[in-house]
Amino acid sequence: MANTAQARKRARQSIKQNMHNASLRSELRTAVKKVQKAIEAGDKAAAQKVYQESVSVLDRIADKKIIHKNKASRHKSRLSAQVKALA
Repeated sequence: MANTAQARKRARQSIKQNMHNASLRSELRTAVKKVQKAIEAGDKAAAQKVYQESVSVLDRIADKKIIHKNKASRHKSRLSAQVKALA
């Protein structure tokens, strides 16, 4: 338990920040799933459009250091390869 006023405030702030970060991670997962769903549907044009939107989300979340930039890059690379593989 936090004893000083400063420690109590930091505990409050960390709870709030943790909830915000969790919502951003959720947004990231949703963006990736949207692309995967479009790929499974087989619609290349729709998949490319959704992929571009998800790249923006991935980059934004990586810039805020919610996930590592290499993880964002890995997701983008794999999704891009899957979209390109559609006939």
